Amino acid sequence: MKIPKPLPLNLASAPFTSQEALDAGVSVGRLKYRDLEIPSRQIRVPQTGGETSLADRVRPLTLVTRFSAASHATAFLLWKFPGFLPKSHEPGIHISRPDTLGRVRRRGVIAHKGQFFEDEITTLNGLFVTSRARTWLDCSRKMDIDEITVVAVHLLRIPRPEFEDRSEPYCTTDGLEEMLDRHWGTPGIRKARLALEQAVVGADSAPETRLRLALERAGLPTAQVNVRTELGPGVVRQPDLGYREWRVGVEYEGEGHSDAEQIVRDIAREEDYSRAGWILVRISKRHMSTGAVTAVRKVRRALEQQGWPSN
Repeated sequence: MKIPKPLPLNLASAPFTSQEALDAGVSVGRLKYRDLEIPSRQIRVPQTGGETSLADRVRPLTLVTRFSAASHATAFLLWKFPGFLPKSHEPGIHISRPDTLGRVRRRGVIAHKGQFFEDEITTLNGLFVTSRARTWLDCSRKMDIDEITVVAVHLLRIPRPEFEDRSEPYCTTDGLEEMLDRHWGTPGIRKARLALEQAVVGADSAPETRLRLALERAGLPTAQVNVRTELGPGVVRQPDLGYREWRVGVEYEGEGHSDAEQIVRDIAREEDYSRAGWILVRISKRHMSTGAVTAVRKVRRALEQQGWPSN
């Protein structure tokens, strides 16, 4: 059995187009060997035995289809949006083209057409993809309002330069509103508008936003989000959600709070609140199940202890 000639290094470990191979000096005959899978016409995938990233699978599809970009649920994953994928997410790669062109007809591709403004298509590590704001709008159709809000808060969040490699938010409220105004008739736009209305800048994680929405829906007072609060001389804390009038702070604690050093910090934090006459309510994932009923109960009880008139 004839052993196939090794592929160039840049083609040996990720999907590529036939044209890329030919440009790299690979013969037409070499592209027919069984060590290359053909998921779609003009595309080859080396059988490396390893996991192929989503970006690597998407890239050749956008190259062989002119004027196309990854979109919808695929762009949602590429942008690493927080929260859950749109409901009824179909397996496959979502590709969009302008409505003046034909739909993409390829195996494994979920095709979309629409109107695109110039700034609604961008690149991510060299891959054509719908912008964050356009992806947010496109996915709104199959998401519930709270999950659309979670993504909106993520886009509007002001980053912390000391921990991140950026200093500006991904989007502004005006920018998201403009996106909605541009595409006023698109399915899901009413939900997106409602989500933008209830989005608040400040939350650092998706669970914090879900918790805030659950508390507000239960009729509790409106909390301040991540506002620095002076508990005493030289003692400043920044609760995820703060009820300053009632001296109640709420913290959502993820898995990192089981770390030994973090436990020590958490104890010191709780002592600071206690000395200042505050109640600190600590919420974890288990409190958020079944519609966050337990979380709401804990926060309500703390507020009532501090004098909030619940009736």
